[in-house]
Amino acid sequence: MQNCIKLLPLALKCNQRAISTTAPMAGKRNFRKFNVYGKRGTRVVKEAQRTLANPPVAIHKRGVRDTGITVNGQFVEIPEKIPDIIVPDLTGCKLKPYVSYKAPEVIQSEFTSLDLFNAVYSQKIIEDFKAGKLEADGSATEPSPNEQLTPELALQRARKTGSDIF
Repeated sequence: MQNCIKLLPLALKCNQRAISTTAPMAGKRNFRKFNVYGKRGTRVVKEAQRTLANPPVAIHKRGVRDTGITVNGQFVEIPEKIPDIIVPDLTGCKLKPYVSYKAPEVIQSEFTSLDLFNAVYSQKIIEDFKAGKLEADGSATEPSPNEQLTPELALQRARKTGSDIF
């Protein structure tokens, strides 16, 4: 009896493998968590994926986009859909790829409409005022191309591709 009492704590401390004889799963597995693309499905589904233009179950391409389209059973390559890697030529660039943590922190305020006005128009207005080229209402007698823009054309230029808002 005393030997059994001494062996009981040792038996509790040992990690042992256990075999479960119950069958709650009965061989059922959640196959959605196994990424086996293109392997699941019946032969009818796989045949539909190969032959139909829009199959009921789409073919999983693992994140790779097609570089063409299928026309009358023939794959037509589209040059615009082939991705290009555009690398700028940095020869003669004086900037270094590393910024030291010891560099002073630059704090820049928000760019306001007053800043934009000062950057574009203020120098021209000062020059026109000193040269006496302003009319009584404050408009220039010799307006620059930016001053001749209508509001609609200015808005159109501001929204086009390549402007500073993008």
